Amino acid sequence: MKKLLLLISCLVLGQSYAQKNLLQAGPMVGYCEMTEAMIWVQTTQAAKVKIAYFETGKPLPVYFSDEVLTEKTKGFTAHLVADKIKEGKNYTYSVYINNQKVALNYPTVFQSKKLWMHRTDAPDFSVATGSCAYINEPEVDRPGKGYGSGYQIFEKISDKNPNIMLWLGDNVYFREADWDSKTGIYHRYTHSRSIKEMQPLLAKTQNYALWDDHDFGPNDADRGYYYKHETQKAFKDFWANKTYGENPNQNEGIYSTFYWGDAQFFMLDNRFFKSPNDRKTGERVLLGSPQIQWLIDNLVSSKASFKIICIGGQTLNSDAVFENYATYPEEKEFLLNEIKQNNIRGVLFLSGDRHFSELSKVERENTYPLYDWTVSPLTSGVASSYKNELNKNRVEGSMFAEQNFGMLYFSGDKENRQVKLVLYNNQGIELWSKTILKSELK
Repeated sequence: MKKLLLLISCLVLGQSYAQKNLLQAGPMVGYCEMTEAMIWVQTTQAAKVKIAYFETGKPLPVYFSDEVLTEKTKGFTAHLVADKIKEGKNYTYSVYINNQKVALNYPTVFQSKKLWMHRTDAPDFSVATGSCAYINEPEVDRPGKGYGSGYQIFEKISDKNPNIMLWLGDNVYFREADWDSKTGIYHRYTHSRSIKEMQPLLAKTQNYALWDDHDFGPNDADRGYYYKHETQKAFKDFWANKTYGENPNQNEGIYSTFYWGDAQFFMLDNRFFKSPNDRKTGERVLLGSPQIQWLIDNLVSSKASFKIICIGGQTLNSDAVFENYATYPEEKEFLLNEIKQNNIRGVLFLSGDRHFSELSKVERENTYPLYDWTVSPLTSGVASSYKNELNKNRVEGSMFAEQNFGMLYFSGDKENRQVKLVLYNNQGIELWSKTILKSELK
């Protein structure tokens, strides 16, 4: 009898181990609404994938998502919808591959959106953010010391237990071997997404992303990049945003918006419509008119206390260097004027790209000041270009040139809502903070 039990135990453990070997990356929590949530998974080969989930603390009843067969054309990725959830609840989930549960040694949980409007004050919540995540692969990296390091930063972000993680671009770095083929593009995503340090963060935190040049195409890539629809397809396969652009049938850009609590986040696309840096004729644009009109329309109709505009590159740095928005003066002026003329309250910019972090502040006549918090880099190399820049809008003491991540803490009752910006180094130690009151953005 003991031998039989031992044999059964070995078979069960062997099956569990085999299924874990079929798990390439994830699971990753994507968008979470009141009645459905998205969980992303990648397998190593074609496999049947689903999730089981239940309200945390109440293991019955257990619900299952529809089963998805992963396939090579989509990088063996699956987007699994949990559509039997209720608002304001915490859920525990498990991944099943080929009908076998995958054993993981970190929490796999998600939270549905709370129905609070017209009922209570907005809930307190926190958002992590960062940009520029380089994961070394010596075989195709440039010679010399690896450009990426400090991968433990993802564990330190996870330790802060954010409700949301905003990936502000350069979330992977396409190499010369990558951006000319679908095989290379999907390999880069797979390689970067699979590191062990990232998995606990992905598994318990909502993840939303935008892109910048290095996960759109080559360095400084623009609308002329001939393979942009292929990198757009990969972006959709490897992230789990709720929407991408205005018309999914046209596949034009990856910009999107979502709410959490009393904040609305606008994830902009600064690459798909961007005119070439060196072009001398034609209109010079970064976001393009359709995207700006979409943004203004949504800002005007938004009831959120905080309207967080997220973009890959800096918006309010006054120095017209690299690809800062100051190098697109007409479009930048138009956007900021539209915000002012339409009396849009509560705007705060978040940006990445620059391999250093700083807060920029622009005072405006007869209205509230604008802030742009740049948070960079996560694991990439650190820049020194800031030493030669003349950003007149930099808030004194806010500039840090080291690997880091940011946290936004939203708290307070209706009349005293605030967002606290806190910058942490790659060990999770606080470097700097700034509190912005809702009343300051009116």
